[in-house]
Amino acid sequence: MIKSRIFLDTNILVYTLDNHDSEKQHRARRIVKNVIECDFPVISTQVIQEFYSASVKKLGVDPLVAKNIVHSLGRMDIISVGLDNIEQGIDISIVYCLSFWDGLIIASAEAANCSLLFSEDLNDGQIIRGVKIVNPFLHS
Repeated sequence: MIKSRIFLDTNILVYTLDNHDSEKQHRARRIVKNVIECDFPVISTQVIQEFYSASVKKLGVDPLVAKNIVHSLGRMDIISVGLDNIEQGIDISIVYCLSFWDGLIIASAEAANCSLLFSEDLNDGQIIRGVKIVNPFLHS
């Protein structure tokens, strides 16, 4: 069985720590666990930075706890965001009328040869540059 390369957007990872909605937190944890066990998880340096910032600033997670979680994310395939990704992200944001940050996520998923991008922030089912966007909270 061939494992799919699945890019995880920041929001999926942040929800694993967000205890404001226990059902969503539980589902996010299950989603990440399934991707790790059954597929090939991919994130970018952008996702890691956003995850740390949101965890500490929005959720109030202790910075050292968040740092330990960031360290554990190193088990996933990590795409470094460089100038080419940034330029591609700009192009995607212009062509598809998205924020630059969403364009950069898609550019990174494309650069990592991911077939799927799990995100709650983008249009479920849309395919951009060969990357299919899936809102895993809408699917069982």
